[in-house]
Amino acid sequence: MSEIVKNKKAYFDYEILETQEAGIELLGHEVKSLRAKHANLKGSYISVQNGELFLKQMHIGTWKTLAHSWAIDSERPRKILLPKKKIIYYGSKLKEGGYTLLALKIYLKWGLIKVMVWLAKWKKSYQKKQSLKERDIDRQASMMLKKNY
Repeated sequence: MSEIVKNKKAYFDYEILETQEAGIELLGHEVKSLRAKHANLKGSYISVQNGELFLKQMHIGTWKTLAHSWAIDSERPRKILLPKKKIIYYGSKLKEGGYTLLALKIYLKWGLIKVMVWLAKWKKSYQKKQSLKERDIDRQASMMLKKNY
């Protein structure tokens, strides 16, 4: 499994509740661009429309040798492929309120491009501060261990 793109900001801003591996519907030049790691998940989210999941605001750069690159929308909605029961479940969670569906990372698995779908809740500011403190404490502890050995 080789990672293509990761949504680093989401780890800090959201609390993980549930993850699910899913497929994504792409065009040929988008697959080439993703394999070359010309993509960005910052600010992207997943929404439910007409019983289908769509990844919105994900930027995939145009392929360098594409002749008609002026006609390509690099941030078009892309369909997420999941079983119908999961789509209904995620749709009900989003209607409840307080939940968000995000694309956590995009990676290659056995030659196929997969998306890690993440059901999440927004962290409060005190939770963000607490996670920063915990990270600093862990970093300091590992530094002290390295100095002692």
